[in-house]
Amino acid sequence: MEHSNEMQQEQKASLIFTEGPAPIIKEKNQIFTAWMLSFLGATGLMIGLCLYKPDPYWNIMLFIPDGLLITFKITAISILFAVPIGFLTGLGRLSKNRLINTITSIYVEVIRGIPLLMQLFYIYYALGSILQVSPTVAAISSLSFCFGAYMGEVFRAGILSISKGQTEAARSLGFNKTQTMFLVILPQALKTIIPPIGNECIALLKDTSLVSVIAVADVLRRGREYASQTFEYFETYTMIALVYLVITLLLSKGMSIIEGRLSHYDKSR
Repeated sequence: MEHSNEMQQEQKASLIFTEGPAPIIKEKNQIFTAWMLSFLGATGLMIGLCLYKPDPYWNIMLFIPDGLLITFKITAISILFAVPIGFLTGLGRLSKNRLINTITSIYVEVIRGIPLLMQLFYIYYALGSILQVSPTVAAISSLSFCFGAYMGEVFRAGILSISKGQTEAARSLGFNKTQTMFLVILPQALKTIIPPIGNECIALLKDTSLVSVIAVADVLRRGREYASQTFEYFETYTMIALVYLVITLLLSKGMSIIEGRLSHYDKSR
């Protein structure tokens, strides 16, 4: 009886609330999800504010597009570097070579122990006093190395989640270590790896807001410039927050679609 009551309560649930940008899970007979309500609420509020009071809300939206492009550029390039760094770090942490394992382990511990903002300051100001480092290069380097360390742990955990029997079976068929990793282990681990990697990418997008402190003209810095000119701080930061929210929700939805396709492909095999 208790089990049936729990099942009935789960079926009646119409909303799913999760902590952080977690994958969106839709149940049967579910009309509205927390994601849908959040997205419709954020976009509706943005449109409503622009229609109700074009000055300043619509003027703010016209002021920040170039900052949005910079934010997307830094995010995309940082992800392109962070994912390979994370993959190599994960493999290094699993390596039986003591030197490689020690180096990658130290890298992970050091990076995770220093705040991202401090890393930005160090690369831009400390190293910048020795080397010529542009704000954009400093931003991409900091984000790539910081999130590469976190993604390394994701790759390591995903690879470890595959049973050793898969490796033994592949080696018995004549596969070498590289073939076993890329043809047997990684394809199975992707289902486990992609959701947290997607969350790290979303977190990276949000953390690009920190690069405004080193003179990178991202969307937050453009908002700060508008607010300093007009003194309309409440309106400006309200719109910037909504812009970040909408972008984050879209990325979260994209990741959930990828996960769904991977799950469908896995079931069809």
